[in-house]
Amino acid sequence: MASPDSGSSSPSGSAETGPIGLSGSGATAPVLDQDGVRLTIDGAVATVTLANAAKRNAQSPALWRALTEAGRVLPGSVRVVLLRGEGKSFSAGLDRQAFTPEGFEGEPSFLDLARGADDDLDAAIAEYQDAFTWWRRGDIVSIAAVQGHAIGAGFQLALACDLRVAADDAQFAMRETSLGLVPDLTGTHPLVSLVGYARALEICATGRFVQAAEAERIGLANLVVPGDQLDAAAQDLAAALLAAPRDAVIETKALLQGVTGRSYEEQRRAERAAQARRLRDLAGIGD
Repeated sequence: MASPDSGSSSPSGSAETGPIGLSGSGATAPVLDQDGVRLTIDGAVATVTLANAAKRNAQSPALWRALTEAGRVLPGSVRVVLLRGEGKSFSAGLDRQAFTPEGFEGEPSFLDLARGADDDLDAAIAEYQDAFTWWRRGDIVSIAAVQGHAIGAGFQLALACDLRVAADDAQFAMRETSLGLVPDLTGTHPLVSLVGYARALEICATGRFVQAAEAERIGLANLVVPGDQLDAAAQDLAAALLAAPRDAVIETKALLQGVTGRSYEEQRRAERAAQARRLRDLAGIGD
């Protein structure tokens, strides 16, 4: 699962910043507001907020189900999804209650799951992973705005997004191995894709903190800004993504996402096919 870091202290030297609002002044009432997750829609931009600042947005199976539901109810008109965490930390990882014998009320404990059948355990983890998979859908671009801690499940949630904008106090860490566990919330694939196998292994096996400046240098973060500019930076990036025609962005994202599974020649063919679709569409003779 993910590391139980919800009680971590604030990052060294971090500013006493309050919640960052990314939903924009034109946002309507929440489309979803449950179990520490809030979804608002403002035109073509959706904002998903982790809304349990008192626990540094610690994660739980209920929160994961709410994240999955946020992806399910997302309107087709949305092009960009902003992910944020209220308070000082983006998400400090899995709630420590998960590792108590009783676990979460109304949920099977992790110990109960471990004692169950292989298929049941696999299905439970697969359900948890669903909260982390929809962010890379082809019809949207997702941006994580990260401040403070992004640990364990929090790090993996940031990695689930297409892009990451980090405040200068952001700290990323994959702490699962220190608990005898592995990162299992879909974070290993994007981490290796971003920083390479050797650095990903070092980050995961040691569980060390990756500070914001290093995150930008090694490709974990697209941009690092002062904490009080995180809101504006994420909004500016969303606006830049919206400036291009939607179908062109969708085709480009699909091309880039498929690179690792294609040879050079296969990628050339994919580029030609995508461009043919765009030219015909622009000429008004597409399907």
